[in-house]
Amino acid sequence: MSTAEQTEQHDGPDRRAVLRAAVAGSVATAAFTAAAVEAGPAHAAGQDGGGRFDTDSPRFTLAVLPDTQYLFDADSADPAPLRETFRHLVTERSSSNIAFMTHLGDVTEHGTEDEIRRAAQTFRTLHGKVPYSVLAGNHDIASSTDDQRGDSAYLREFGPRRYASMPTYRGSSPDGYNSHHVIRAAGRDWLILALDWRISDRGLEWAQGVLDAHPTLPAVLTTHDLAFAEEDGSARLSEHGQRLWDGLIRGNDQIFLALGGHYWPPGRTVLTNDADNDVHIHITNYQDRYYGGAGMIRTYGFDVVRGMIDVETFAPWFLSRDPDRRTALEAETVELTGPADRFSLEVDFERRFSGFAPVVPPKPRPASAVMPRGTVAYWRFDAAGLKTVPAGGPVADGVVVRDLSGHGNDLTVGRLHAGAPDVLTWSPEHHPGQPAHASLRFDGGKSPDRGAVLRTGPRAPLNAEKFLRGYTIETFVRLPEPFEGDHSWMGILSWEGRNGDAGKTTGWSPLEPTCSLNLSPERFLQFVVYPERQDADPTSWSHAVPVGRWMHLAVVNDGRRTVVYVDGSRIARNPSQPSTGIATLGKPFVLGATQFDERYGQGFYGWIGDTRIVDRPLTAREFLAPLG
Repeated sequence: MSTAEQTEQHDGPDRRAVLRAAVAGSVATAAFTAAAVEAGPAHAAGQDGGGRFDTDSPRFTLAVLPDTQYLFDADSADPAPLRETFRHLVTERSSSNIAFMTHLGDVTEHGTEDEIRRAAQTFRTLHGKVPYSVLAGNHDIASSTDDQRGDSAYLREFGPRRYASMPTYRGSSPDGYNSHHVIRAAGRDWLILALDWRISDRGLEWAQGVLDAHPTLPAVLTTHDLAFAEEDGSARLSEHGQRLWDGLIRGNDQIFLALGGHYWPPGRTVLTNDADNDVHIHITNYQDRYYGGAGMIRTYGFDVVRGMIDVETFAPWFLSRDPDRRTALEAETVELTGPADRFSLEVDFERRFSGFAPVVPPKPRPASAVMPRGTVAYWRFDAAGLKTVPAGGPVADGVVVRDLSGHGNDLTVGRLHAGAPDVLTWSPEHHPGQPAHASLRFDGGKSPDRGAVLRTGPRAPLNAEKFLRGYTIETFVRLPEPFEGDHSWMGILSWEGRNGDAGKTTGWSPLEPTCSLNLSPERFLQFVVYPERQDADPTSWSHAVPVGRWMHLAVVNDGRRTVVYVDGSRIARNPSQPSTGIATLGKPFVLGATQFDERYGQGFYGWIGDTRIVDRPLTAREFLAPLG
């Protein structure tokens, strides 16, 4: 659109420091959870014939292309920038996981048959390689009409026939000017609505019908005329944008992102819909920039794990050139980094989509379904393993938690340091992938010392298990938020045997347990083991683990070396020292603290869920939790 038209509308803790702290009575180590051998990532085939596109990856890209009209302007047309943009999308489809490209209208300057035909030929660079949508802008058709205008050069080239072979295409409105696509990305379906310049009431009815037919799909609405912005990038709806808002967007919670072109400068705003949720409104248009925008694109990088959409704007035509040979204007336009062109949106996708596509939590899984070959102990805190008490109610001393593996490794509750009843309570909270929907809430701490433990009996088979073939220890843990008080070196789990009694000479103190999992002052997990076969103390250190959310923790030993996993991801600092078995010495296994000398250190602070021990290394597919 012309200018005149705008008026129209740190390192981990030292090993010795650990033991000094233990001698001082502030240790709380514990034997940890297990995990499995890493599995290779699954890579899905693309939805179209271009580079490979991973439909299950939690990261994908939506490319947005605004007004290209000055590149198709009668006899001054130059499609070269757009061809380079399309080549870039095809080439980068796999590495950037590009799901789709959408054009925002004003493909051409005058909408003549020659301009439209040339643009259509240029778009064939994408055809069969990256799926896309195109919608009409006021320069592509008679601007005084709506989508009931009938035949046009634009419709003949960019009507339904163009998209028919695309696997994402789901249909067009009867007039042919509006279309919708469904893309598969991040393991779910997403709806793309491409709405014509000045869509008619009939067109709006069609769009509502599309939404009604796909009630659980999050939707991105694209159109030409939606909003305009001030120089500072703040935007507000245009007259037509207000009509779309009132007639379609605000009442359909599925629409979380709406994109328009037509006006410049670019800008954005956030509006609240009828469901009291955010809708992001963006204007993207660079035709006023050097070389008519030079086919500049904007990419929306979705990351459903981080809960972010990262937006970047750049010109592949200039990017492809030797930086030393770019002219001043090319260098200036190769990438736009202002707040209206490069930014990130924080989106809690699960919460944002919960009104129309709530996540159905998995049902509890019976113990029999989660005990693979070699399971030597499995404890859970629902009715199967523990007589449940009211949520928040104390779990009394002497209460027994059954070993559901049937091997007789039952745990018995006991308090530390004359702890109060509420130092150990039952909770319905659990990790989403945890088989049992229950946990124990530990309120261990210092000043005063307090805590609770669950211990195996003196004749439990687990006490004497040596694990010479390897082992897997798994547990689910959640640290409170805020993480208040001094909880350094608190224990999660351990065996009570002393490495000195096992004849080990490598440890800083002969009183250190032969196996324990602990939390350092920096919230680094520490897993230390004194093997049955070697005189060594290989120790693994994690990163600073998060608070306020559940974690699946796992330790996997293959009979030679030990690897620790957090949420299915292998941590960096796993020792290469040989490690065969665990020198358990017939001593009890403990959940909720670590014993040092003849007393326990600080009890655990937080929640502990299902805990399982297997006498072999598990594979990733055998983990208790589904991990991505």
